[in-house]
Amino acid sequence: MELVVQKFGGTSLTDKQSRSRVLRHIIREYEAGSQVVVVVSAMGRSGDAYATDSLLELIRLNGDSLPDREKDLLLSCGELISAAVLCSLLQSEGIRSVALTGGQAGIVTDGHYGSARILQIDGDRILKHLSDKQVVVVAGFQGMTRDGEVTTLGRGGSDTSATALGAALKADVVDIYTDVDGILTADPRWVADARPLAAVSYEEICNMAHNGAKVIHPRAVEIAMKAGIPVRVRSTFSDGEGTLVTHAEALRSQGILYDKTVTGLAHVRDVTQLAVSDPKGPADLQLRVFRAMATHGISVDFISVMPTGVHYTVSEKDATLAVELLRDLGFEPQVRGECAKVSVIGGGMNGQPGVMAVIVEALTEAGIPILQSADSNTTIWVLIAQKDLAVALQALHTAFALHLSPAGGH
Repeated sequence: MELVVQKFGGTSLTDKQSRSRVLRHIIREYEAGSQVVVVVSAMGRSGDAYATDSLLELIRLNGDSLPDREKDLLLSCGELISAAVLCSLLQSEGIRSVALTGGQAGIVTDGHYGSARILQIDGDRILKHLSDKQVVVVAGFQGMTRDGEVTTLGRGGSDTSATALGAALKADVVDIYTDVDGILTADPRWVADARPLAAVSYEEICNMAHNGAKVIHPRAVEIAMKAGIPVRVRSTFSDGEGTLVTHAEALRSQGILYDKTVTGLAHVRDVTQLAVSDPKGPADLQLRVFRAMATHGISVDFISVMPTGVHYTVSEKDATLAVELLRDLGFEPQVRGECAKVSVIGGGMNGQPGVMAVIVEALTEAGIPILQSADSNTTIWVLIAQKDLAVALQALHTAFALHLSPAGGH
C-alpha cells in the first residue's frame, strides 16, 4: 500500500472553492488505496484572518511585547484551525480522519522558538491511525520540545514538516501543492514565456530555492534529498503531475534527460553592493569587515576578496547599518543600492564551456552592465541594477532557449 504525504499551502485553503480542490486531491489518493497524511499551512495570506502574518499583526497592535514562547503558541493556531476545518470537511464526505498538532504527530524539536529544528519524529501515532484507514491531517510549521513546549519551525516550516514526516514514515512520495503548475523555468511574473519543468534534481531545486524561487523551502528539499524521498511540486488547481524532484541518477534511470546546460533562472531583489578598498589599509581589513557584519547579524553574499579590499552584498534592509559599521571602522565604502542578483542554474553546467559567454553576450546586447559575478558547479550569479531585472531575465531566458523547451523541460 502506497503512503503519500500531501502538503497544502495557505492559498490552497483560502476559500470554500479552494478547499473543495484540496478535498478532491485527498479523496483521489485515498480511493486509490493509498495511506494519506496531509500537512496544512495556515489559511490565506497576510490580511486573511488566520494567516501567520495576521497573527503577528495582532501582537503588534496589542503591546508588541509577547515573549517568544507565547508568540509560538499564538502562531501555531493558524495551522491548527486549518487542520480542524479540513478534518471536518473530510468527515462530511464520509472519510474518517483525525487532526493532530505537530507535537501529537511526533515532531520533536529543539527549543529555539520561532526557528526550531526537528530533532526526531516518532511516527507511531500516525501509523496507528493510518492502519485504521484514517486520513491523518497534521498541523504544519510546528513541533514540540521534549519538555512539552510548542515551537514553530520558521518560514517554510510546513514544507519542512511534510518532507520530514515523509522521511520518518518512509513515504513513497511527498506532494507539495501550491498555486502554480510545478516548478517553472523562471518566475512567470517576470518572464511571460516561462515554462513548467517535468523534472529537476534535488541539487537544482535547492539552488533555485536558495536564490529566490519561492515554490518550496530549501530546508525541506535537503531533508527529502537525504532520505531519498521523491517530491512532486503540483498545483492545487489542476490534476497535472507537476514537477518531480529526485536524485539526478534516478531521473536518468527513468530515461528523463532533464539536465540541460541551463534548467532555469532565479532572482533576488532589493540588494545593496558594498565595496571597501584601501591599498594602504590594514592587513586584516577583510577580517575586520566581515567580523563587524557577523557580530551585528548581517548576512553577506556575493563575496569577492582582493588583496586590498572586498566587494560584497547585503539585503537592502541591512544596508544602512552595514555602512555605519564600516564607517565606524574608519572605512568609506562605495555603496550601490537598488541591485538584483540573477542566478542561472543547471545540472549540466559543470564542465560545459561557453555558459558565461552566453550570459555576457545576452546582457551586453540588452545594454545591461554586469556589476559583479560568481559561479559554482551548477550556478552562475550576476549582479545587475534592479531597474534592468525584467529585461535581463527575459534576455537570458531567450538566450538559453528556455522558452523553446517542451512542457516537460527535457
